[in-house]
Amino acid sequence: MKERATVATDKSLRIGVVGVGVMGSNHARVLAGLPGVTLVGIVDPESKQREFVAGTLGCQGFPDIDGLLDAGVDAVTIAAPTHLHRDIAVACINHGIHLLVEKPIASTVEEGRTIIAAARRAGVTLMVGHVERFNPAVQTIKDAIRGEDILSIAITRVGPFPPRMSNVGVVIDLAVHDIDLIRWFTDSEIVEVQPQLKSAVAEREDIALLQFRTASGVLAHINTNWLTPFKARNVTVATRNKYIMGDLLTRQVTECFGFQPDGSYSMRHLSVGHAEPLRAELQAFVAAVCDGTTPAVTGEEGVGSLEIATRCLQQTPAQPSAQRAPRLVSG
Repeated sequence: MKERATVATDKSLRIGVVGVGVMGSNHARVLAGLPGVTLVGIVDPESKQREFVAGTLGCQGFPDIDGLLDAGVDAVTIAAPTHLHRDIAVACINHGIHLLVEKPIASTVEEGRTIIAAARRAGVTLMVGHVERFNPAVQTIKDAIRGEDILSIAITRVGPFPPRMSNVGVVIDLAVHDIDLIRWFTDSEIVEVQPQLKSAVAEREDIALLQFRTASGVLAHINTNWLTPFKARNVTVATRNKYIMGDLLTRQVTECFGFQPDGSYSMRHLSVGHAEPLRAELQAFVAAVCDGTTPAVTGEEGVGSLEIATRCLQQTPAQPSAQRAPRLVSG
């Protein structure tokens, strides 16, 4: 394995973005405003979107990755459709380019491992875009449970059907965020998986109730769907000494503690920061590239969460409903 390459800190880091749909356009927006970073260009085969983003941010637009590579970049972020991640990532790695790959890292565990192996051989930084870790509410929860004996974790991540989604269901699109959080909160691997999946209005699973047990004995539950007409993102963590409730959208975290035999307890609201999660994530990526340090979310961690999500899909196939339920549309 090559020693990880670094970029001199006395020059601007030249970065490109591959894929400028909803997520990728936000990558480009944030990168264009980061100090010490030059957004060289963006890549997207769709000319109208490519020209709009490039024109708005004042960078070059390319229809394919070759144009961006020819322009010269130190690093890229990949927000293209998942099935393209491996080929784009390997092409960049072969040019010695550091990369952040949006979750999931690849379409399959094998493709993810291919990316990891290539990055390791080339000595380039590989980070996976699990942006929820950088949500200030999530970081507050992580700090609140540090050193605690965790008993259980319950996460709800629901909302309306996303028109942009076509090739994956809720497990890969939504639940993989929370699989990563469970592994990160507990610092333990998931060893038991009990999924219940259903396809109500979509071709792939749009309802998932997932239960897990970690190697450390923590019981965890994820409730996710595309049938709720509004977004909800809630996390609760029970430990021996406290109970934490977090709303990831409003960024409110409450801690219950000091439990008494008569059932009484104390409650307090915890301080939560205001940083934009994506900006914090991309700053962490830039720092890892410039310093040659281990990225906040490694390729191995990204593959590990994808592997658990894949087990959920393989263990219990989605069951179609006998009668299609009416689609709920958000206002």
